[in-house]
Amino acid sequence: MEYELMASMMCANYANLEKEVRSLEAGGIDSFHIDIMDGRYVPNYAMSLNDMKCIRQLTDKPLDVHLMVEHPNNTIEIFINNLKPGDTIYIHPEAEYHPSTTLQKIINAGLIPGIAINPGTSVETVYEMLRIVKKVLVMSVNPGNAGQMFLPYVGQKIERLLEIREEMDFEVYWDGACGEDKIRRFAPMGVKGFVLGTTLLFGKGADYGATLKKIREFV
Repeated sequence: MEYELMASMMCANYANLEKEVRSLEAGGIDSFHIDIMDGRYVPNYAMSLNDMKCIRQLTDKPLDVHLMVEHPNNTIEIFINNLKPGDTIYIHPEAEYHPSTTLQKIINAGLIPGIAINPGTSVETVYEMLRIVKKVLVMSVNPGNAGQMFLPYVGQKIERLLEIREEMDFEVYWDGACGEDKIRRFAPMGVKGFVLGTTLLFGKGADYGATLKKIREFV
């Protein structure tokens, strides 16, 4: 069974970001997940526009840009203008007055539109937006920090999304506390991809290629 593996670059070693990107790419990572935080929508700062631009220049692999910012419509163009077709931008619907307007700008730019759903966000509150997005990033932890504890009720939300994904033409992705048990359970159910952070990929002192090969063999 094939599923996508995305590297959560906020967990990478910033002492040598280029080496991290090259090693992950050589190891077979499918895409690079970029967490942008503004310190307001979430109580933390993570990666910056310049980090994203640097990684975009270092690799031909797709970028998955996760905007954890208030009112992304105000600044969406500066991200769009530094990405290329095949890249994804996720926004949080709660962060915008009219999220469909922001999503339409992403679509018009030839990028892949996505929404990120917090643990406390129900499927019902974003139901209509599921008709225009191509990816749904389900947060299994509260956004803003790496290494948080998994919230078990998120599994029921994923099951609900998987029931309607074909009808509404989107794919489901997992972000947060992604361990072996989560991939073994949810990949066969239809989750398309998993964002890998400190639980499985980073800080292990192991070759990324060997680690990614092992993860792909979970299922």
